[in-house]
Amino acid sequence: MKKYIKLFILVCAAVIFTGCNDFLDREPLDKPTPQLFFRTVDDLSAYTIKDYPFTTVTDSYGINLFGLDNHTDNQAGTGYPDFWQPGQKKVPSGTGDWSWDKIRAANYFFENVLPKYEKGEIAGNQGLAKHYIGEMYVIRAYNYYKKLVAFGDFPIVTTVLEDEEGKLIEASKRSPRNKVARFIMEDLDKAIPLLMSTPPNGKNRISKNVAHLLRARVALFEGTWLKHHKGTAFVPGGAGWPGNSADLSGFNIDTEIDFFLTEAMNSAKTVGDQMVDNLAQNTDAKEGMDVSYNSLNPYYTMFCDENMEGYKEILMWKDFSKQAGVVNNLQMELERNGGGSGWTRGMVNSFLMRNGLPIYAASSGYNAAWEKEGVNKTLEGRDSRIQIFTKKPGDINYYKADGTPDLSTIRFIFGDAGSQATTGYIIKKGKHYSPTMAQDHHSGTSGGIVFRGAEAMLIYMEASYEKNGSVDVTAGNYWKALRRRAKVNEDFNKTIAATNMAQEAKGDFGAYSQGKLIDATLYNIRRERRNELAAEAFRWEDLKRWRALDQLKDTPYRVEGMLFWGSVYENELKELLLDTEKNKMSSKELSNYIVPYEKITQNNNIAAQKGFLFTPAHYLEPIGMDVFRLTASDKTKFETSVVYQNPGWPLVAGQGAK
Repeated sequence: MKKYIKLFILVCAAVIFTGCNDFLDREPLDKPTPQLFFRTVDDLSAYTIKDYPFTTVTDSYGINLFGLDNHTDNQAGTGYPDFWQPGQKKVPSGTGDWSWDKIRAANYFFENVLPKYEKGEIAGNQGLAKHYIGEMYVIRAYNYYKKLVAFGDFPIVTTVLEDEEGKLIEASKRSPRNKVARFIMEDLDKAIPLLMSTPPNGKNRISKNVAHLLRARVALFEGTWLKHHKGTAFVPGGAGWPGNSADLSGFNIDTEIDFFLTEAMNSAKTVGDQMVDNLAQNTDAKEGMDVSYNSLNPYYTMFCDENMEGYKEILMWKDFSKQAGVVNNLQMELERNGGGSGWTRGMVNSFLMRNGLPIYAASSGYNAAWEKEGVNKTLEGRDSRIQIFTKKPGDINYYKADGTPDLSTIRFIFGDAGSQATTGYIIKKGKHYSPTMAQDHHSGTSGGIVFRGAEAMLIYMEASYEKNGSVDVTAGNYWKALRRRAKVNEDFNKTIAATNMAQEAKGDFGAYSQGKLIDATLYNIRRERRNELAAEAFRWEDLKRWRALDQLKDTPYRVEGMLFWGSVYENELKELLLDTEKNKMSSKELSNYIVPYEKITQNNNIAAQKGFLFTPAHYLEPIGMDVFRLTASDKTKFETSVVYQNPGWPLVAGQGAK
């Protein structure tokens, strides 16, 4: 029983709050007593902000946020990811990510705050009180969204559950994923009229536009998931869906798809119209900062600035400050090393030439022989984004204390796992130029973007095309604005006409849905999203909602980096190649290109598979066995649980998917 209570009735985490002296004299907030707490606007402010769950830069080692797309077709990481090895990803013995602490904390807030707010019992500015209630609706929505992405169908719980086993088990029943998505959007609908457009503490807190953007993100995710997984066990009512058919009364998947795509368009346009003429300027400068760390390119510094408040495109960001004791370790790797990541060759090849043509087009101006001359030449004449966000030999790593630049060399290919540039195409997005951040651990004070407005434009473009099959005026204007900033010919139809899907499929999983190549227009919308949101932690969710991995069930995909063998680097690094401790280069016998997951020893599963292989069950996460132990009517038979396992996953801990 204690385990069960731990699963569903976890106590609220300790509140960390500074800057309010009288706050420190109150009861300890690891066990907040509602009679003593939730009395003032400051109480609400403290409780909500300590529960911010958003994905952004953290204090973790390495390039953290900018490495979360590792092990996709965009970025190669180090190690041998279980996701791409059939049978190696296992069912957890515990609860896994099936945790309720954050959702419970939100419900606890609502049960104790809403009655007091309605009675006018919360002291302080009532406009602020209303805003913080709106924040908590966004927080609960975001936490539920992460559960939707991970598990699909999920229980909808809006109260703090009583310590009674029968009620807890009943509340554990999963709702169909479309109902979960609708519930999330309802929370955001409640939040929007409560939230301020300009919140207290500026863009470090949730705003009305943040709620609109999150609503658009959720709607796009669910609309495209239902569309591309239609008919499978991964959608309600599909063949093999393990849910309860009684939950599908009135359900029509086509109606749901249309609803979510329409709502994605509506919410995205609300933000996108504000952004289209206010995108951060791209000056196309080779370096992002001068020796005094002044911006040479606002588009570049938007991702690494210590103060992101002035960028209209940024809707929300996380502030780091040595004085406040909130720092990150991000710049140690971005400025000096590779951070255990790198663009894949497929990612690099997806970027257009500035004339708007793919690199394989006869009149593009690109020459494949340029790869032999190195990274700088390979990127010549390309979309500005791949040029300014890739660290190239001769670029400035950082400015030393005396003001002289530390320059990048081709030795970035080598190093330990945490510092290696795995592909030779080293990531520069988010990199500052400070010597202090480069040399000292836990001295990073560059900010972390949480939400930015360009995403809304991309959501509208995709949702409108998925719904209507055409690029409308709004989508066209958004698309042109993004290409204009990237220094690419604005005529997207020129690109579409020159697109060869068989060529694109060589390096882009997004060329597929349901195991089939998609049309060139949808592909180029996805290409724009891929290029604009590179290294911003969107790729995994995109590939799953697009059902873009079916083609890898039986045909392995080999991740490649830059050309090494037969390039200028082979000769320039020949002495280093003899150093057995530093040499991390893949064998020439494997490929002339760097193949980061298949080192020279070839002693791992991915090498044996000859690349990535996909198991369809991996579109969703497995539910851990403790969940079934605690919810089964017969504790010896887990199939008697009110919770069902996700498609393809067994009811056995430590086993892989079928």
